Amino acid sequence: MWRAKEKNDKTQLSFKYKIYPTREVEEKLIKVMQIEAKVYNALLDVINNARKEGKKITPKDTQNMLKELKIEGKELVYSKALQMVNNQLWSNINALHELKKKGKKVGKLRYKKILKIINYNQSGFKVEGDKLILSKIGEIKVLFHRPLEG
Repeated sequence: MWRAKEKNDKTQLSFKYKIYPTREVEEKLIKVMQIEAKVYNALLDVINNARKEGKKITPKDTQNMLKELKIEGKELVYSKALQMVNNQLWSNINALHELKKKGKKVGKLRYKKILKIINYNQSGFKVEGDKLILSKIGEIKVLFHRPLEG
């Protein structure tokens, strides 16, 4: 179980459940994580290049670029998951800025070979019995060791 403090001081609980994907679904999951890493790296390149040229770039700018990115296999990834990759990138950038403000020595963000998380934040997934159905990926058997709420 994970506990995280939100901005409004409410505690948010998250649970991890064990999944049992078929070989085919497991390959799709790995492929999606690799494509997400390519998107992350491409957006990081765009941000680094813009900053070198002295241009200001915002999360909304990179969000709009997601449609135009020429990355092989991008159509295999659910669009909301790609938006969450953009959010994760900007969250990482903001965390580095906060550390720098506090006087810590920080480096630069690294490029990813694979992202270890596929984030479906609002839609694109469904739970039916002991199966999790992910958009553009398929069905995954899940061991629910405690009742699923929410």
